[in-house]
Amino acid sequence: MDCVSPILDVVTRVSDCSAKHAAYINDLQENLESLRNEMQELKNVYLDVKSRVEVEEQRQLRRTNEVDGWLRSVLAMEAQVDQILQKGDQEVQKKCFGTCCPRNCWSSYKLGKRASKKLGAVTELRNKGRFVVVADRLPQAPVEERPMNKTVGLDLMYAEVCRCIQDDQLGIIGLYGMGGAGKTTLMTKLNNEFIRANKDFEIAIWVVVSRPASVEKVQEVIRNKLKIPDDTRRNRSEDEKAVEIFNLLKAKRFVMLLDDVWERLDLQRVGVPSPTAQNKSKVILTTRSVDVCRCMEAQKSIKVECLTEEEAINLFNEKVGETTLNSHPDIPQLAEIAAKECKGLPLALVTIGRAMAGMNTPQEWDRAIQVLKTYPSKLSGMGDHVFPILKFSYDNLPNDTIKSCFLYLSIFPEDHVIFYESLVLLWIGEGFFDECDNIYDAFNQGRDIIEHLKTACLFESEEFDGVKMHDVIRDMALWLATTYSGNQNKIFVEEKDNVEVHQVSKWKEVQRMYMLFSSMVESGMPPSFPNLVTLIVRGRGMATFSSGFFHFMPIIKVLDLSRTGITKLPIGIGKLVTLEYLNLSFTRLTELSTELQTLKKIRCLLLQRMSHLKMISKEVISNLSMMKIFVLDFKELMPETENARQSPREEKEPKFSSEDNGALNLRKDNKALLEELEGLEHINWVDVPIEGAVSFQKLLSSQKLKSVMRDLSLANLEGMTLLRLTRMKHLRNLEILSCGELQEIKVDQEREGGQGFVADYFHIPNSNFCCLCRVDIIQLPKLLNLTWLIYIPSLENLWVQDCESMEEVIGDAGEVPENIGIFSRLKSLYLFDLPNLRSINRRALPFPSLTKLVVLNCQNLKNLPLVSNSARNGLK
Repeated sequence: MDCVSPILDVVTRVSDCSAKHAAYINDLQENLESLRNEMQELKNVYLDVKSRVEVEEQRQLRRTNEVDGWLRSVLAMEAQVDQILQKGDQEVQKKCFGTCCPRNCWSSYKLGKRASKKLGAVTELRNKGRFVVVADRLPQAPVEERPMNKTVGLDLMYAEVCRCIQDDQLGIIGLYGMGGAGKTTLMTKLNNEFIRANKDFEIAIWVVVSRPASVEKVQEVIRNKLKIPDDTRRNRSEDEKAVEIFNLLKAKRFVMLLDDVWERLDLQRVGVPSPTAQNKSKVILTTRSVDVCRCMEAQKSIKVECLTEEEAINLFNEKVGETTLNSHPDIPQLAEIAAKECKGLPLALVTIGRAMAGMNTPQEWDRAIQVLKTYPSKLSGMGDHVFPILKFSYDNLPNDTIKSCFLYLSIFPEDHVIFYESLVLLWIGEGFFDECDNIYDAFNQGRDIIEHLKTACLFESEEFDGVKMHDVIRDMALWLATTYSGNQNKIFVEEKDNVEVHQVSKWKEVQRMYMLFSSMVESGMPPSFPNLVTLIVRGRGMATFSSGFFHFMPIIKVLDLSRTGITKLPIGIGKLVTLEYLNLSFTRLTELSTELQTLKKIRCLLLQRMSHLKMISKEVISNLSMMKIFVLDFKELMPETENARQSPREEKEPKFSSEDNGALNLRKDNKALLEELEGLEHINWVDVPIEGAVSFQKLLSSQKLKSVMRDLSLANLEGMTLLRLTRMKHLRNLEILSCGELQEIKVDQEREGGQGFVADYFHIPNSNFCCLCRVDIIQLPKLLNLTWLIYIPSLENLWVQDCESMEEVIGDAGEVPENIGIFSRLKSLYLFDLPNLRSINRRALPFPSLTKLVVLNCQNLKNLPLVSNSARNGLK
């Protein structure tokens, strides 16, 4: 019996094993079906988990590693199971004919065994898919929340910057705007809300850069944030620190927040890796100058504008508080008036709003608003908080000349818009650019200064090359020029319906004065202005000045009486022997008398829109021996606003006066005027209308006049059928009108140092008309075309009107290669009343700069010569 038990045990084991192996064969079809069903269950669980993961990832969460591995395992399992099922189904079909036995037992055995084991693996994998959490938050970026009050009016700007941060192509983003506009507040909001909530960044570093930009100080802030141990900092050079910072930051997705940047900060010297689309890091900076954005190579520069009127009132009321606003029914309306005085500048709104909190009577508000309008520096918080902050922009200006030019604009009233040319000519008259070699260098320097002040957000751009100051910036400028400098009365700006002389005469300390009056009332002794350097008077009602008004101005340099109602020169103007700038434009003067002969220091005489002026006394011009700039035109007076513009088609042809042997005839034949101008030794700049063929021939014969001509109007060239224009290198604007016989215009192609048409076209300074940017052609009924314009490479504005015979603007230009960019700089094109015009040019042109095209009453013009990429700047 002892021998039988082991034998039975072996037999049993063999039998069980055989039965199990037989089951792999016999139950193959059943196991395959079970595997198929279990795999379907696993796939259902997979879809559920995947759906949960996608929802969480849309919420900026990241799937866990466990879930990610499980999802990958399911996909791999599905491929394996599909292979087993496919082979298994084939094996089931291969049975012996008329039996249930497989043809190949060994193959069925192997498949059955694989299916049985895979069934268990699928079940196990399905059980593992019961996840409580499928995604986690990304590691929190180490961002320090910064203190910030509730913001008003930043939502749109905030959303725009957030979109820029999410754009991988924008690595460096610049936020610029005037002081107090809310740049730092906006970046604080980005830091506290967007960057802290956004899990894309591993670290955020805030650095206040200020001026001067110190690489060492910036490195120290970054090293503190990166928690570099103190013992590694000692005795390290700037370069070693940069390498250390670079190697730590290059492995991270960082955002660098640089606040208050005044000049270029070399990020490479600091050790900050360049933000790219690959590393997805960002640098965001705030500055008061768009030039700094450019120097920092910002891919996107965003101007932080002042608040809208509604936003400004809301912010102001928030700082005033409900208690004060509800203390009297009139106060909400008074608060609105006070808020509007701040012109949307958040710094001023917050400061003044806090100062007004607690003023619970309308009388207090009335007094405060009056102070705000007249002496804002005396209002609590303005002189000791707002203006010093804004003064940083002034202090950052590179030299005293630019600072003087900036302060100068504060002479004008609030919201006053002045054209850049008028402003630069005033600066020239003041002597700000006396170091320049010639008047053109001075003018270009003035324009560069305007652009610099605009990029520094101290000047604001207006239409038609106009500029103005934000009211709070102007208040700051007045504060700098008066209270801060210790001379409260240095600048005087007064706007009244009428003024008594004694009201003005008390300002004996005044150096610069702007007055806008309707009338002046005589009263007592004549006024005395011993320190007055600049006097600007406006007011159509100002037809006369009080007797003796100009008698005591011993050092005056600039006198601007433009846009007044004077019909004759004020009595005593000849006593202003120190005068260097005189502007009589837009007045109703009929003549310039001999009294002007005594003003021998005059350098700039402006006579624009002098539609009533008929004559100038002989030898007045020739006696102004120091004159450099002479501007004259007879166009009709514009509407009574300095900002109005009049198109050439609205200008009326001047009426001619009769001959006068005691004066220069300015209209029918002004040859004598040209001769007197030619005799001036220092003349650099002439704008003058030419009337008649005799006067035009005088111009052509004078190399000096041609070299100084800047704006030229040619009219009534009797008997001329061909007009030949010769080199005028400084000519900027050309108008040709009312020449009834003129059929053709040609340009003299002889050049100084020229190398042929093609070479000169690409080297514009060599062109005979390198500065000519505007051409107006009006009432030339026999003119056939304007083909000569191909020789004007700088042309920006073209106006053509009332030319009945013109069939094409550019005719046969066969000598011009196709690669020459005719009209490549043209910005505006106006075509009016050209009944026979059929073509602008015989071949299509790109017009890359064109923004405005106006065609009216040109019924035969069917097609425009535009190529597919014409007017890339947006044609209107």
